[in-house]
Parts: sequence; structure tokens; C-alpha cells
Amino acid sequence: MIRRERRRAPPRPTVSELAAATPSTRNRYLDLLRVLSILVVVVGHWLMAVLGWHDGRFTGKNLLEIDPGVQIITWIFQVVPIFFIVGGFTNVASWTSARARGQSYTDWLRSRSSRLLRPTLVFVAFWTALPVLAVLAGILPSGVARTAGDEVALPLWFLAAYLLTVAAAPPLFAAHARFGVRVLPLLIAATALVDAARYGLDLRFLGVANHVFVWLAVLEVGFLWRDGTLTNRRWIPWGMLASGLVVLIGLVSLVDYPVSMVGLTHAIRSNTFPPSLALVALAVVQTGAVLLVEPAANRWLQRPRMWWGVAFANTMVMTFYLWNMTAVVLAAVLVFPTGLAPQPEPLSVAWWWLRPAWIAVCAICLVPFLFAFRWAERPGHPPTPAAGGWPSYAAALGGAVTASGGLAVLAVVAFPVPGEDVILPALGVVSVAIGSFLLAVDPVGPLRPVPEEAG
Repeated sequence: MIRRERRRAPPRPTVSELAAATPSTRNRYLDLLRVLSILVVVVGHWLMAVLGWHDGRFTGKNLLEIDPGVQIITWIFQVVPIFFIVGGFTNVASWTSARARGQSYTDWLRSRSSRLLRPTLVFVAFWTALPVLAVLAGILPSGVARTAGDEVALPLWFLAAYLLTVAAAPPLFAAHARFGVRVLPLLIAATALVDAARYGLDLRFLGVANHVFVWLAVLEVGFLWRDGTLTNRRWIPWGMLASGLVVLIGLVSLVDYPVSMVGLTHAIRSNTFPPSLALVALAVVQTGAVLLVEPAANRWLQRPRMWWGVAFANTMVMTFYLWNMTAVVLAAVLVFPTGLAPQPEPLSVAWWWLRPAWIAVCAICLVPFLFAFRWAERPGHPPTPAAGGWPSYAAALGGAVTASGGLAVLAVVAFPVPGEDVILPALGVVSVAIGSFLLAVDPVGPLRPVPEEAG
């Protein structure tokens, strides 16, 4: 009799095995940049969160709004463009390899999106359930749950934008293959025109177009890095660093662009929501800097121990990013109402001295979430190949757009909380779920056993 048995999946390769199997042709620097950019963003979040407990309630402010003089540090901590540049390099490499194997755009997009959405679905499910259960059980007031939800949803804006650039990488690369370096100035010019319209003519609604032009421009920089355009002359990285810095300083000092490279709640203008020409200039500066370091970094990463550390960090980099503000909320609950942490005046000498301790507490509070949820980043079983034709193509592309829209909604309005407005947050959650379904994302794929026919 033939019956279906289930057995455990074969042991997954260890980090040591993966590191040892890395081909010599791999640009290991990309992996390092991915880890470092997320690390800098997370430390920036922890540094700029000014939380406290007064009169029986939590208070929260942004360091950048308390003291505008420190906004210049965002030129260092706003490294999201580096992640997009690396994404341009790696996505086009992946797409080129997929085409050589005869893989369709639909299957490629499903595969690339799963790596992003699988850990995100786990995060969204957790924070959709927790506030509802905590408020209904009387553990948390709805206002506290809403405040916590606003904080933890912050990282989702980046994922919303990045998911769309993954979907856009193959068509943009087709334009790059045809027109080469001319694509980048066209995208920069389009960005400048949108900025001129929204600032000069007060047509602020047009700013949404720069969510497309800016991130595609940064993606194109990654293409130019990969094809050697940015590295075939020794002066090019220096030129990018200098010219980008001159343009950035000029935009801020002469054209009234904001100094801050992250969005601020009470600011009239923003360089990130929507992104602006200043963010493109910052990306050019950062590209020049990272290209200058590339040769030395790749030599350093040939050391087995160094590469093992980078490989290990990459196994949980999205988990680290997604849960970083959850760690902030947990840290605040543990140290402020209990009186464990002193609360000096923000920006005082004592407050600055305590910042390293605060960052350390946030890091400790993040560890349980890393151990609990890093499994979601393991490769799952590949989805069944999509049927050919336009319906599958439209479903995959529509899934990326729908999931991205849902993540953007959650980043703005956070998660549903009983007693608060739940319509938009619920729409965000449903959109993420529908988009992931259309992309054939299996959130628990890494945990599933392998079916086997046995006699």
C-alpha cells in the first residue's frame, strides 16, 4: 500500500557551512553594507527616542524636534539609501541569473518578495493580535496600546518602499540595458521637477511621485555600481562624494530644504515623506564613500571569522530591523514606570551620559525577539511555479502593490486597537495579507516538514 509519510526537513546548513561555501567571486561587501545600514538605522531609532514616565503616563518625543541643532546627525544615521543601492546591485544580479535559468518574472518576484514578506507577516500578525487581546482583557488602556502601536509600526515605511523597488528592478534594468547611464540623470531631473512643483508652486500633492523617482534613482545607482560604471575610474567615487556633498549643502543652505534627512512630525517640509532631491544627493555622497572603502573591506572580509560574523548577522537582519521599536517599547515599560531608570532633563549632560545605557537596554530587550522570530528568515520551500500568461503576472505585480500599500497604511496609522479608529488599520492588515497571498508567500514555510511518498 502506498501512503504519504512526513519526515523532518534535512538539517539546514549551519552558518559556518554557509560561510565556508561562499564562492570567491561573491562581493561580500554587499552583505556587510546590508547589515551595517540596518544596524545604523536601528541605533538611530534608539538614540532619537526620548521616552519617559510622568504623572502615571508615558511621554515620547523626538530628539531631532527637541533640539533642531542635532538634525545634522541624520546625514550619518539616514543610511536607508545604502540599503536600496545594495538592493539595486543584488536584485539585478538575481534577475540576470533567474533569466539565464529560464525563470519567469512572476516566479522571480514571488521568490524575492517572500524573503521580505515572510518575517513581516509574522510581525504584522503579532502586533495585530496583541493590542486587541491586551485591551479586551483589560491589561492595557486603548490609549497606551495606540501609543505603543505607533512606535512599533515605524519600520514598516521602509519595507513598503523597498517591496515596490524589488518589483520595479527588472523593468528598470531593461531601461538601463538600453539607455545606460542616461537613466539616472532623467530620474534626478524628474525628482527636481516634482520638488519645484510642490515647493515652488505649492502643488504638494505631486510630491507622491517622488516615492517613485527618488527610489528608482537610488536603485539605478546600484545598477551602475554593478556594471562597473562607477568603479572604472578612480576619481569617480571621490567625485560623487564631493559633488553630492556640495549639492546637499547648497539645497539645505540656499533652497531651504530641511536639514533633517528623516521625517519629523511638525516639520513643514520633509526629505523622506515624500523623498526629495536632497535625499538623492545624500545617496550620491554615501555611494562615493562606500565605493572608496570597497577594496579594503572585501580584503578584510576574506578572513573567515569576519565573514562568519557578517553571514550570521545576515540570517536575522530583517528580524533585527522589524522588531527594533518593539524592543524600545519593552525597554520603556521595564525601566520607566518601575523607577529603575533615572529621568534627567532631555539633552542635559546626565541625559547624554545615560544614552549608551539606554541603547544597551534596548539591545538586550531585542534579543528575545531575535531568538523567537529569526526562523521566519530561513529559506522556505519554493512555491509551485506560477502558470504562464498575464493573469499570473498581474497577480504577482498586484500582490506587490497591495502588500506595499498595506504596509504604508500601517506605518502611518499603526495597528487596530479596540476603542480607537480601526477601519484604516484593519484595511492595512488585510491588504498586507491579500498581497502576500497573491505573491504565494507562506509565512510558516521554514517550519513545514517535507512530504515524502513511501511504500
